[in-house]
Amino acid sequence: MPQIGLVSAVNLRVQGSSAYLWSSRSSSLGTESRDGCLQRNSLCFAGSESMGHKLKIRTPHATTRRLVKDLGPLKVVCIDYPRPELDNTVNYLEAAFLSSTFRASPRPTKPLEIVIAGAGLGGLSTAKYLADAGHKPILLEARDVLGGKVAAWKDDDGDWYETGLHIFFGAYPNIQNLFGELGINDRLQWKEHSMIFAMPSKPGEFSRFDFSEALPAPLNGILAILKNNEMLTWPEKVKFAIGLLPAMLGGQSYVEAQDGISVKDWMRKQGVPDRVTDEVFIAMSKALNFINPDELSMQCILIALNRFLQEKHGSKMAFLDGNPPERLCMPIVEHIESKGGQVRLNSRIKKIELNEDGSVKSFILSDGSAIEGDAFVFAAPVDIFKLLLPEDWKEIPYFQKLEKLVGVPVINVHIWFDRKLKNTYDHLLFSRSSLLSVYADMSVTCKEYYNPNQSMLELVFAPAEEWISRSDSEIIDATMKELATLFPDEISADQSKAKILKYHVVKTPRSVYKTVPGCEPCRPLQRSPIEGFYLAGDYTKQKYLASMEGAVLSGKLCAQAIVQDYELLVGRSQKKLSEASVV
Repeated sequence: MPQIGLVSAVNLRVQGSSAYLWSSRSSSLGTESRDGCLQRNSLCFAGSESMGHKLKIRTPHATTRRLVKDLGPLKVVCIDYPRPELDNTVNYLEAAFLSSTFRASPRPTKPLEIVIAGAGLGGLSTAKYLADAGHKPILLEARDVLGGKVAAWKDDDGDWYETGLHIFFGAYPNIQNLFGELGINDRLQWKEHSMIFAMPSKPGEFSRFDFSEALPAPLNGILAILKNNEMLTWPEKVKFAIGLLPAMLGGQSYVEAQDGISVKDWMRKQGVPDRVTDEVFIAMSKALNFINPDELSMQCILIALNRFLQEKHGSKMAFLDGNPPERLCMPIVEHIESKGGQVRLNSRIKKIELNEDGSVKSFILSDGSAIEGDAFVFAAPVDIFKLLLPEDWKEIPYFQKLEKLVGVPVINVHIWFDRKLKNTYDHLLFSRSSLLSVYADMSVTCKEYYNPNQSMLELVFAPAEEWISRSDSEIIDATMKELATLFPDEISADQSKAKILKYHVVKTPRSVYKTVPGCEPCRPLQRSPIEGFYLAGDYTKQKYLASMEGAVLSGKLCAQAIVQDYELLVGRSQKKLSEASVV
């Protein structure tokens, strides 16, 4: 695959000072980037200087090496990788087919007006695919910002800070289809196919799992594990592999059956040494669900491993090239509005008003206005829905089961430093610390946040249960102590080395649902037992659990249920009109 015009930041071994080159566009020639740089077998530059140093770049393809050499005396420290070949995978084609059913469905003689609460990815996805099917979604968002769990805000300096550190995997087929359908594939900055872990026993050092591009799955994953001799010994690898055999041979049915056991207990049951859990799965558990392996359901880990080991590019990661509300959510909104749908911010729901038969009459907003429609979708987090659950519904088993689904607290920390930190990569990094989950230097990994002189670390503080009520300054102090271990030569807890210029702490008391053992039977289908009322969100029943992919897929499944119920919903609307005319 051509490598031309794919520059971003990667950890390259260079000498002396550095110049940064950026271009996150696709490899097609003669296209104009968002920055106005024309790409004709060339690279686009941002804030770079001619340093007069010799190039020293490790790249997998000679094309890039030869191209950079021809450009003259510039030092490249940034490279984005091409979009992997995802379009022919089984899961991608399955997701693409589901998307196509909305576009291909017969145009409704009477488009439905569907009122949707919540403009996170679940609500946006529901509205998008309903609009594709010819209906008229009315999407209501309580806040003044799009995105829900991917929301972000701009501070007085013009810098963005986000709800979370969001990674887009190759194993996210519905997300990948969504980007393609919106024509924004070039907004994903793909990184090298690796998983990189900090080494607590060796402060400042990292251990890598590098996935070969030459091998198919699962061989590329197996080789990545076998080649890493820093985190696991050979006997531990063998015991781990034997322990995983039932999951690899048993397929999806086996994976789903492991919902009732924690990661730690499952590992012990399979004879996997505790050190494997400590070395690898504490970090994975915190990255997947912000909790430790003694709490997390093994089903969650197995779903991730299943995708990562069975899909060649499943574990390959990409960063969005800027803030999610503008770079991801706004294109969805524009698509919805182009097809006659509506998206309204600052529209907080105060009450779900019912008809005499127990069905939904309207959503009552905080300003007292009532929004009526032919169908209603609640796509806000499960904790918010439970607060608004009508009294008449509380004895229905479908809704009773939701009591076990509780959002997990998480804290996202952003720290701007007075210098460029060197001990980092252009990638997601697993900290393996007791307080931090994953982190990244966003001044390197993300085009919009690029800064050649100062680092901005974005870190997920988890588990956060004991910290969510503490002050921002306490959280920053604790974070700096952890960073002093990750950056021993550059950061100290007392700031005698790198100085903090500013920070933002974003607390989410109830984020994704806590995937503890026994949760799976409590997850609701998108179609509720109340005619005309539906649910969407990552907590609803779909195979990707609590994730961006799960939220998008839940929206598609919700839209599918509504399209399938078209005749029923039209009949309800006509009956409602006839009753109103009689009165």
